[in-house]
Amino acid sequence: MTVPGRLAAKVRTRPKSAIAVLLLIALAVTAAFVRVRSNAAPDLPTTEVTRGQFVDAMEIRGDIRPLKSIVLSAPMQSGDLQIVKLAANGSMVKAGDVVVVFDASTLQRTMQEKQSELKQADAEIEQATAQARITREQNATELMRSKFNIQRARLDLNKGDTVSRIENEQARLTLNDTEQKLQELEAKVTSDVTANEADLAGKKRKREKALFDLQRAERGIQNLQLRAPAAGMVNVLTNYRASGPWGGQEVEFHEGDRAWPGAAIMELPDLTSVHLEARLDEADRGRLKVGQEATIRIEAIPGREFKATIERISVLAKVDYSSGWPPARNFELGLLLAEIDPKIRPGMSAVARIATDRIPDVVLVPSESIFQHDGRPIVYKLDGSDFVEQPVQITRRGKESAIVESGVAPGEKVATRKPAAEMIRRKR
Repeated sequence: MTVPGRLAAKVRTRPKSAIAVLLLIALAVTAAFVRVRSNAAPDLPTTEVTRGQFVDAMEIRGDIRPLKSIVLSAPMQSGDLQIVKLAANGSMVKAGDVVVVFDASTLQRTMQEKQSELKQADAEIEQATAQARITREQNATELMRSKFNIQRARLDLNKGDTVSRIENEQARLTLNDTEQKLQELEAKVTSDVTANEADLAGKKRKREKALFDLQRAERGIQNLQLRAPAAGMVNVLTNYRASGPWGGQEVEFHEGDRAWPGAAIMELPDLTSVHLEARLDEADRGRLKVGQEATIRIEAIPGREFKATIERISVLAKVDYSSGWPPARNFELGLLLAEIDPKIRPGMSAVARIATDRIPDVVLVPSESIFQHDGRPIVYKLDGSDFVEQPVQITRRGKESAIVESGVAPGEKVATRKPAAEMIRRKR
């Protein structure tokens, strides 16, 4: 009975010792987890303090424009200009391709009317010429008859003593009368010639005007088709009459729109050289100069930067009514791209980054990591799993980074977003 009792005691003792071991292991794991968690970095974005070159840069937004382009405009003196065909914006065309067609129905009616006027003028000229010939022949006959009458009157007057004195006097009166009629007839002939010539000249002028109007209508119909003078990409321009007032939404020309004589419909840009057109505030005018380098980011071509140089800064400021009221005054800025990408298209939005100052070998922190506390600049420096509120001395601050004179050192990490209150440990 003794042996079985000892075995039972040993069986009862082993489970208690196993439980104790398990408890010790659990406590050790919990303590390790607590130590790891206490030393783990908080879930908050941080960045490292660095030493390097401080670059003070300004960013300017603008649009990509070609340096050279061929503008196609609506024709002059072509009547009603309604667009019935328009090449698609961004499409590629070859030299000689028809890119814009205007409605020709009005000019076709005008041409038919002028053709009828021209035929009528030709008929009137033919009729006036025939009438002048008839009048000329009648006048010639009258002149011959009048001259014959004069000769006969002279013969009657030369009878002398063979006739009575009364008859002789009658012959003299008849001669004077026929000579007077001849003078009147010669004057009438001259007047008829002048009148016929004037009438014929008027009808010829009428014909010339009808012919001119007809030729103008024909040229107008030919001008209603705009052809591409060179190969390139179509860039449809803004229809300012359809756009909103005071710099509202810009609307491109579309098929069915009515244009006005001389309106710029589209352009064929030369994509071998493009530049960025932007507007510069008066306060920033003195910070830039021609020839200064820049980098350009085009929104439609992400992940790539283009090198550029400032090519032009306008001397005089212009009023920009699109910025609201009161309108701002700014300068026109042009930056020439040094390299061309086939994806670049006119009208794309872009941002130019221009360095205005450089300071080498300084301690830098991102501008977003600087906060204010009691009127002083501070950063939240990472210390273990907490953040220490660290005052810093800022000597220069830019849009992206700032120069720190004291407070942090290169290699330390600071928060780029303000930590929660329980994560902040005050510096003692």
